[in-house]
Amino acid sequence: MTLKLLVLSSLALLTNAHMAAYHKSMYCFNGTVAGQVNYNNDDPVSPLWMLKQSDYWFHHVNQCDDFPPAPGDFLELPAGSSFTVEIAANRGVTSLSFNGQFATEWGDGGNHPEDYSITNLAGAPLTDSGCIGNPNFHTQNQSMAAGTAFAISYESDISKVTMDNLAVFTVRYNTPWKRVTSYDVPKNMPACPADGCTCAWVWIPNGCGEPNIYMQGFKCMVTGATSTTPIATPKPPVWCEDDQSKCVQGAKQILIWNQAEGNNIAVTGYDLSNHPKSPAYNSKCGFQDGAQNDIFGSSTSAATAAAVVSSPSATVSSTSSAALSSSSTSVVSSYSPPASSPVVSPYSSPVSSPASSPIVSPYPPPASPPVTSTSASASMAPIPSCKTSTSTVYSTSTVLPSAATPPTSDYHSTSQTVANLVATSVSSSASVTPTSPGTCRKRMVHKPVRRRFHFK
Repeated sequence: MTLKLLVLSSLALLTNAHMAAYHKSMYCFNGTVAGQVNYNNDDPVSPLWMLKQSDYWFHHVNQCDDFPPAPGDFLELPAGSSFTVEIAANRGVTSLSFNGQFATEWGDGGNHPEDYSITNLAGAPLTDSGCIGNPNFHTQNQSMAAGTAFAISYESDISKVTMDNLAVFTVRYNTPWKRVTSYDVPKNMPACPADGCTCAWVWIPNGCGEPNIYMQGFKCMVTGATSTTPIATPKPPVWCEDDQSKCVQGAKQILIWNQAEGNNIAVTGYDLSNHPKSPAYNSKCGFQDGAQNDIFGSSTSAATAAAVVSSPSATVSSTSSAALSSSSTSVVSSYSPPASSPVVSPYSSPVSSPASSPIVSPYPPPASPPVTSTSASASMAPIPSCKTSTSTVYSTSTVLPSAATPPTSDYHSTSQTVANLVATSVSSSASVTPTSPGTCRKRMVHKPVRRRFHFK
């Protein structure tokens, strides 16, 4: 049996490994240990739930935001076109490690049917909540995948990015699904500052486990810009599935939900499919599929855009806790024609861009934590604690490497062996969470741990 088959056989045992978007421009691309390159990096995939703002913001919970990409590595965003990332459970099963030898169409390095679903698993496992287990994209089929998005801030310094200057600019419905995923860029995206913009990949699963969120950072650069109209100050989205006229129009913030602080949306009850409401990057919260073409301010605001984006409001530091920035006056959305003169970023000096290259797990919704945003706030009673028990299963597989396999850094060991493949596993904690005083319900909590595959 070949090395690849052995590794994929081992990876098939991985259940509940979560997902992240991989690209060389991402923060903690090489892991979170200084001076080491982890070709099996899974640091960005862990979900974010009930964390302080300073911890969930750009995945600071494990210092992912402290490890920027290499100088000059940008996620290029071609205005009016599209860009591609790889959504996977581990860098080792992407084209970005081991010359792509462990990469398949799917983000777990496995092979699955084209019509993959809980009724056509082809031997793959189900999660305890009755959803697809490998990869763990929290869904029962592609049509029910909640949707993922990218947001952009025209701040080059990640520590200066706030909810008031980070706007969703593209959405892809029915993702995460396959590994290679493309997103559309609005035609009127203005150029970034010379040092680039800061982008975030975000996702909120629709049930099938713990109701958490995902957020990770990228250095990004708009290419081929022909407009100088800035993005308007984003506003918090609202639940509007039942009445689309209630949806927030124009630029929208990313969704912060079920965190200890900083939430900007709260939902109760059931959606139109009679499942517990779960905010998502789709029409339920007013996001259209593809480029978000309504996010721009009026052309007359271009001269003052830098002041709006860089207003002296509180920022979220990558290393310390901070409050959400104070609310700014929203700019009315409109479109402007392409400029005929050389394009200048409305946020800074001229840019020298780099070369362009239907059943959901029926668990009841948890009690909503406090909601705080720049335009609305709400408070909820604290959630009483309930008993929790946890069990974790570890397994080790040993395979033979090929001579061409590159060395891999194991940042959990002081001694490095050749081609250690570290993949993602989790412990499944059976816990109960109250839905009302004195009443608790069962919920599966997935917490990442590590599984190591040893090559000798």
